[in-house]
This record gives sequence, C-alpha cells and structure tokens, in this order.
Amino acid sequence: MPQEIPIGATTIGMVFKDGVILASEKRISYGLTVMSKAGKKVFLVNDRIGVAFAGLISDAQAILRRLASEIRLYELESRRRMSVRSAAKFLSNLLYAQRPFPVFTETIVGGIDDEGCKLFVLDQLGSLIEDKYVAIGTGGVLAISVIESEYKDNMSLDDARNLTIKAMKAAISRDITSGDGTDIVIISKNGSREEFIPVR
Repeated sequence: MPQEIPIGATTIGMVFKDGVILASEKRISYGLTVMSKAGKKVFLVNDRIGVAFAGLISDAQAILRRLASEIRLYELESRRRMSVRSAAKFLSNLLYAQRPFPVFTETIVGGIDDEGCKLFVLDQLGSLIEDKYVAIGTGGVLAISVIESEYKDNMSLDDARNLTIKAMKAAISRDITSGDGTDIVIISKNGSREEFIPVR
C-alpha cells in the first residue's frame, strides 16, 4: 500500500473591519522534497474576490481557471457582479460534482460585496463553511493558535496584516514544508492589492 505523501502549505484568511486578507507562503513541497521556493498560492480573481490554496498546485491552478472564467461569464451575461457567497457556492458545487475524482487542495474564498466582507473555506469535497478567520494546510494548526489568541472583530487593516504575518512566521518556523516568504492579497473598500513579505 503506497504511503501518503504530504503536500505542505500554510494558508490564512482573515476578515477585518473594511475587507479581507488572504496569505500563503511560497514553498512548494512534495513529501520531504522542496520542489520550488517561488510558488504562488494566493490570487485575485477580480478586484473584489480572491482565493488562496493549500495542496497540490496543479489542482489549485485548474480550480482558479474554472472559477475565474465562470465568474466572468456570469457577469457578462447578467450584467451584474457575482457575490462572494455565490462564487464560493459555485466552487462548492464543482468540487462536490468531482467527488469520485477529488482534487488534492483546500481552498479559501474571500472578498467584499454588497453583503459586506465575506470569507469561506472549502475542503476537497466542497464542504462550505463561512468564518471570520481560517488557517489551512500542514502549518494551519500552528497559525490558527496565534490567530485565535489575538483576533478581534472589526480589526484595522494594519492590525489584521500584522497578525497574519505573525501567524505565518509561527507556522514557517515549525512546519518544514512551509517557507520562503509570504504572498498577501488585501481586498477592501479602498481597492485590492497584492504584496510580498520576504523571509526575515
């Protein structure tokens, strides 16, 4: 019987007062081998919705392409913006339909719309849970312990960003399959942006 080969990552999502922050480290590992130190696991789908992944990169890229194309098609046909909840629900249905051949990734969908700031986490089979903060991947347990001790409702962007970085550093320092810097996506009422935090 083949041994399970862990695919490492630490990926974080968090709601703050005026938006959502998504983050993931850059190391791509397969078992005990580092395949790349420049992987990207967090993406802006558009200016209001972002996704972040922990798991197999090929599956994550396939999910991202499908989700982005479906959101764009919906918005062109209906002439209105898709809500974050609808995007997450579409992805949930897609993953559940693929359950005989599941993807090897966990997904966070976050963004801002008319309902406010939204964050959803999905497992491989499409289970959909809304929360205010989440950490997934092999380093997720380490990261969530830091977040839970300091998270507050209606945090400022600076406080949420600092807490995300602190939690990521805690995970990277103890999880061998996570590392090599952190990509961050911030989606807020003032717009969206991406940034990179190097290893320190």
